[in-house]
Amino acid sequence: MTALLEVPELTAPLIAPLAGYTIGVTAARRADELGALMERKGATVVHGPAIRIIPLADDSELLAATTRLVSDPVPVDVAVATTGIGFRGWVEAADGWGMGERLIDTLRGSRVLARGPKAKGAVRAAGLTEDWSPESEASAELLDHLLARGVAGKRIAVQIHGEPLREFIDALRAAGADVVEVPVYRWTGPADPAPLERLIETTLAGQVDALTFTSAPAAASVLETADRLGRFDALVDQLTHRTLVVGVGGITASPLVRQGIPVVCPDRARIGALVRELAAVLPARARRITIGAADLELRGQAAVVDGGLRPIPPAPMALLRALAEDPGRVLSRPALVGVLRKHSGREAGVDEHAVETAVGRLRAALGAPGLVQTVVKRGYRLAVPVA
Repeated sequence: MTALLEVPELTAPLIAPLAGYTIGVTAARRADELGALMERKGATVVHGPAIRIIPLADDSELLAATTRLVSDPVPVDVAVATTGIGFRGWVEAADGWGMGERLIDTLRGSRVLARGPKAKGAVRAAGLTEDWSPESEASAELLDHLLARGVAGKRIAVQIHGEPLREFIDALRAAGADVVEVPVYRWTGPADPAPLERLIETTLAGQVDALTFTSAPAAASVLETADRLGRFDALVDQLTHRTLVVGVGGITASPLVRQGIPVVCPDRARIGALVRELAAVLPARARRITIGAADLELRGQAAVVDGGLRPIPPAPMALLRALAEDPGRVLSRPALVGVLRKHSGREAGVDEHAVETAVGRLRAALGAPGLVQTVVKRGYRLAVPVA
């Protein structure tokens, strides 16, 4: 007897969590990987690299720090590896100067601490063994561990990861440690600032739903660029109240947090975790409205109508957001003229006819004309029943 398989009913395909959203990426290194992860979740990605990484293989500061460590008879008690790429770069630069073996011998006689798995991997690849690594991968836990063990009178080599770890190093010195800073690479502004400037202006225009950061120097560079453009206050306001800001970790977020900008960070400082956090938090912020039998969800540059994604052009989307602020309330044509003028940033050519055109485009984009109702001689409203 042949068994009959029960075939489940076909259901509508699920909408990707970031579909309809535009995400800004400020990263320089691994930006393509980060963007690809977001695009797989449906996002439109806009890239404006905020920094440029300059290796310091020929830098006098790195050479001086390395020479001091391998030549000074005072031993290194603790060596702190903060990043994998930085630690590998240090060893490679020392090899180029003919000091590679001496550096490894010097570090082999110390307690080596690694901030996270990548730093740990680089330490082991150099033939060393880490003494300890924080579970949280956070510099703060690393600092607490050092201070709890006692650092007075000890020489500690700290591999800097792009931005000086001022609080970390100052705390060690205040506790009596002799800290040798090892700056393996440094950051500077992007070679071409135009993409970053465009990303800032697009964010200010409300066309970027979330801005992502993977390093503190990138966050600082965005703020500095906005200041140079005369847009600092406007950008801080935009990032504080409207655009979601996501950082890979607390250190990355610090320049933004100092300006009062709220930053969402994942539990683990990984770009994969950043994308997962973004894909959870951004859709949760979406405005949802029930209009009769229809369910409407407002995403960044689109709407979801009864489970179907409906891309909406920028001007009609601006009207939809205005109407959704108080569903069911009538907005007059002059009021909507103001919405379009604010959206476009211009006065000329924006009149009541432009409103009628934008409403027509909005209805067509929604695919359900009855969702936006004309109230004769008054204006427009979402067709939400009102008491």
